[in-house]
Amino acid sequence: MAKFEIYTDKGGEFRFRLKAGNGQIILSSEGYTTRAACDNGVASVRKNSADDKRFEILESKGKPYFNLKASNGQVIGTSQRYSSEASMKKGIESVKSNAPKAEVVEV
Repeated sequence: MAKFEIYTDKGGEFRFRLKAGNGQIILSSEGYTTRAACDNGVASVRKNSADDKRFEILESKGKPYFNLKASNGQVIGTSQRYSSEASMKKGIESVKSNAPKAEVVEV
C-alpha cells in the first residue's frame, strides 16, 4: 500500500516522501519548518494530484522528471529522474492513483 512518510531531515526540517506500494519513492517534498506545514503539503498533494495541469514536466542532464505544483504555482513535490519519458509518465500516473488514498506514517 502507498504511504506518505514524514521525517525530519539533518537540518531539522520536516519533509515527506510519497512511496508506491513497491516501496519506490515517487514524490519528495521541500523542507518545512513545522509539522503542521508538512501535513498541509501532504493535503495539497492529495488535492492537486487529480489535476493534470498541476504536473510540470522537466528535464535535467537528459533525464525527464516532474514537479507537482499547487494552484498558486508553488512546487509541492518533485519526482526522481527517470530513464525515459514513458517511465516518467508512469510515475505521474502512480502519484495520481496513490496520493489520494495513501496513509501517512512518521519515520
